[in-house]
Amino acid sequence: MTEYQEYQPDREEGFDFKKLLNKVLGRWYWFILSVLVAYSIAWFANRYAVPMYSANASLIINEEKKSTAELLVNVLDRYSPRKNIENEIAVIKSYSMAAKALKELDFETSYYITGRVRESMMYPNSPFKVIPDSILTYGARVEVVFLPNDQCQVTIGEKTCKPFHTGEKYKSSIGEFTIVRSEGVNQNDLLDKKFFFVIRNFNSLVNLYRGKVTITPNDKRGSVLALSSSGESAQKEADYLNTLMDVYIQNGLDEKNQTSTNAIQFIDQQLGYVTDSLKRTEDVLQNFRMSNKLLNLSQEGSAVFERLTALQSERFALTTQLSYYDYLKEYMGNDRNFGQVVAPSIIGIADPLLNSLVNKLVELGTQKTRLVHSSDPENNPLVKIADVQINSVLGSLRENVKQLITAANLSMKDVNDRISQVERELVKLPATERQLLNIQREYNVNNETYNFLLKKRADAAISKASNVADNKVLDYAMSQNAIQISPKRSRNIMIAVALGILIPLALIFIIDFFNRIINDLQEIKTMTDVPMVGMIGHNEKDSEVPVAENPASPLSESFRALRTNLHYILRDKSSKVINVTSTVSGEGKTFISINLATIIAHSGKKALLMGLDLRKPKINKIFNIDNHDGISTYLIGDSKYEDIIHSTNINNLYIAPSGPVPPNPAELIDTPEMKQLVEKASEEFDFIVIDTPPVAVVVDSLLLAQFSDVNIFVVRQNYSAKDSLLLANDLHKRPEIKGMGLVVNDIHRGSSYGLGKYRYSYNYGYGYNYSGYGNYYNGYMEEDQPKQGFWKRLFSKK
Repeated sequence: MTEYQEYQPDREEGFDFKKLLNKVLGRWYWFILSVLVAYSIAWFANRYAVPMYSANASLIINEEKKSTAELLVNVLDRYSPRKNIENEIAVIKSYSMAAKALKELDFETSYYITGRVRESMMYPNSPFKVIPDSILTYGARVEVVFLPNDQCQVTIGEKTCKPFHTGEKYKSSIGEFTIVRSEGVNQNDLLDKKFFFVIRNFNSLVNLYRGKVTITPNDKRGSVLALSSSGESAQKEADYLNTLMDVYIQNGLDEKNQTSTNAIQFIDQQLGYVTDSLKRTEDVLQNFRMSNKLLNLSQEGSAVFERLTALQSERFALTTQLSYYDYLKEYMGNDRNFGQVVAPSIIGIADPLLNSLVNKLVELGTQKTRLVHSSDPENNPLVKIADVQINSVLGSLRENVKQLITAANLSMKDVNDRISQVERELVKLPATERQLLNIQREYNVNNETYNFLLKKRADAAISKASNVADNKVLDYAMSQNAIQISPKRSRNIMIAVALGILIPLALIFIIDFFNRIINDLQEIKTMTDVPMVGMIGHNEKDSEVPVAENPASPLSESFRALRTNLHYILRDKSSKVINVTSTVSGEGKTFISINLATIIAHSGKKALLMGLDLRKPKINKIFNIDNHDGISTYLIGDSKYEDIIHSTNINNLYIAPSGPVPPNPAELIDTPEMKQLVEKASEEFDFIVIDTPPVAVVVDSLLLAQFSDVNIFVVRQNYSAKDSLLLANDLHKRPEIKGMGLVVNDIHRGSSYGLGKYRYSYNYGYGYNYSGYGNYYNGYMEEDQPKQGFWKRLFSKK
């Protein structure tokens, strides 16, 4: 018995770019349709999408000097190298800034016009205005249609309300409002047009614009900030950015002016008290002089007056200082904004330590206020450091104020003692002069205090007027410079074309990657070296022997091509045995065997078809032959040679059926009787075609190869696995298998994988091509195979 080795393929399939390219070219209409569909989608998207614009502006930020603690935090916190710039960005994007900006703009009501293609925002020129009175529901779409006779009609949701006159208050489900035409707009100009408006809640509007603004540093130091905001109206976004920048700069200037403003308020309060006292004493002095006819003091009285006036001025200064210390103690006792403390120098207190501590407290208070409004106070380390510094300064300031109050009280006691001593000298003066001196003294003190406060107020006003903003606008936003950010027409078209190419390419690649079935001629050439000797078309008929019933069909012509190619292999007249096998059942080896034997018989050669698929006999059923006597009974000696050879209704075609299924087919085939049967049949017939079992299932076909001159290996398009080609290649290398040839069966015309044009170009020099003659058959064939329509070919896997 011939030794059989189990099949183990020795070559692997790799990626073949040329093969994939052939498949891509074969599906060209996929790409055309895909690009057309993608382009159409992009065109409609560009046509009907609402344009969005981005307005841009820029600010220059003057960085403040950082404290030692801040510098230390910046070193430790590698994620916050520019805290000041980040804080300024947060201030600009804060809720309070957005609210201040929107309060100066009329953005709560948005107006739109409905066109044939899309809805467009009308800004800043709307033909009508809505004056809200009491709005109950925000964000509702209110459609407006203007009617003749200065009337209009609104639709809210699905409900259309009754017409009403423009200019009169209308009560609806969303609240009360009044619709008025803009100045210079004629009612007739609004007819036959559809408008709608949306009234938004102020809080939601602020949050909307906070989220829309994008701020990024655009230089290395980050001192220049680029602001951008996007929306339907370029002018509206530009107006918001410009107002936001103005509000931000004014807010910074207001913070700088706050100290001077507080000082002016404090001085004005003191001036109010002094003015009343000054006016009262002035009136008393004037009346006293007129009633007593006393204009001037004596020389001794003048000397006493000068001394007493000096002491009174000194006592007033101390009183002012104590009043400021009380103000400072009260201010420190409350949790206030320490950035608004009045500086002691404003009211003439020149103590260097006190001025230094108060200025430091103001600086830290202002810094903390900005940090709180620009970031999350709980997670910002600078806020915590500022609190520590403020508490430290407050502690030092309280101690310093306590000492200053003690010193001022001592000074006040000393001044009061000296005033008492001078007043004792007044007793020596005449009563009238003594009264005049007291009145004059009080008047002079009030007058000097008044002039002092006026001077300090003027200094504070000059300081306030001389302040300039630290930050300034570099470029205001302009609608002319706005950029359309969507839809990006060119980009959308390019993406559509790219997707139109990539999607079918990816589909083809995926289908090819997961496809384990043979459907490409290039795959066959790549995966096996076995010569291709035949390509058999799809059998459109129900007959198992179509070459006998339709000898002029394209299918019959493909079997003639196979027969002709076999002549190049069987050049020796003694070579006449053809063995037909396949990998598994269903690939058409029996169909090939029957029709090959038939086409050989049509050429005038005497052909014998032997059914050696002993396990699944089929040939006897096709030719309606009794299977009682067959090859199996001959091999065991129960039948004679003459009993198993049957003629058919096809001239020169004879059949040797399989016979009853034996229990040991392989052992029967590998016997001397089998060799004798083949030799005896070879003497009687010109050609012998053997139908064998699948080679990957049983060993029978390999045992029969020793008797064959040609071994045909059948694969079926869209059915056989690619591994079957590796098996064919392995068998081709075996020395005991002679004349190995490959036949591709069941080829569908119109296939995009290179097998469908009935293109024959075999390794033995014989070849022809139908595709170059326009009509494939041109009158030479009796029948045409049905053509596939475009959609069937498009979605067909073949």
